Amino acid sequence: MRSNLVRFIEEQIKVEKEIVDSLNRGIADISNPAVRETLRGISFDSMKHSEMYLAALELLTKTPQAITQEQLDRQRELIEKHIRIEVSLIKRISEMLPSVEDEKVKLLLNAILDDERRHHELLKKVLEVLVKGETITEEDWWNIIWRSVPFHGAPGG
Repeated sequence: MRSNLVRFIEEQIKVEKEIVDSLNRGIADISNPAVRETLRGISFDSMKHSEMYLAALELLTKTPQAITQEQLDRQRELIEKHIRIEVSLIKRISEMLPSVEDEKVKLLLNAILDDERRHHELLKKVLEVLVKGETITEEDWWNIIWRSVPFHGAPGG
């Protein structure tokens, strides 16, 4: 018997894929670069959400495989590297924003900055869970996956 959560996740995967298809068809005729690329970014977020739902589904339905210390170390190194990159991006955008006068450009840069901050927090949480190693719980994964997702799948997310 399939749980309500598994059914919910499967339905959400379909919805996210429909959003991607709809946006990708709709942006073909949009010439305004800010509108077009913002909608394309939302489409990418929906693709990401679909992949995150698939990961959640896998956590719920498959037995996790143990990883080697070498694999754990590689994952930790990659995450630490990208935490450093996000810190740099956040700093650079934050320093540039006060000098930006064009409100449309400022809107786009602020949206990017918000994304970078969310990425940074998500990466820190993933690293925290990796460091915990074997003590990871299903609740830890759900908290990581959903805490940093804007609007938690609602319109606008």
